[in-house]
Amino acid sequence: MDLKSEYSKGFVVGAIIGGVAGAITALLLAPKSGTELRRDIADTSAELYTKAADYLKQIEKKAEESFTKTVNEGKVKAESIIESAKQQAQEIMSGAENILQQAKAKAVEAKEAVAHNYDAIKDAAKAGAEAFKAELKASRGNE
Repeated sequence: MDLKSEYSKGFVVGAIIGGVAGAITALLLAPKSGTELRRDIADTSAELYTKAADYLKQIEKKAEESFTKTVNEGKVKAESIIESAKQQAQEIMSGAENILQQAKAKAVEAKEAVAHNYDAIKDAAKAGAEAFKAELKASRGNE
């Protein structure tokens, strides 16, 4: 509860107590019989109680409306935050998926390059071995 509502509540309580005290004082000082005086005090007390109860109901209603409004605003803000988080998570997942696809494509390219280089090295080694054999035969034939 905020400071303003505390002051308002104190003011209302003070006004009610002051009203009751003033009404009782006025009734006590008025020249009436005991029965009339008691009836007037009871009537005035009942009337003041009714006014105070009505005022408190109004305050409760306003407090409830304010609370409901605050809760609804909180729900709207929470829903907005949740929606934003979902959208950001989706964007992150999409980005991660793109990176994964790119990595797979590069892995395929690298595999193909290695296979091509392997075949080239294998062919070169085979040609080198055949040239060595031919050179060896030629050098044995010249001996």
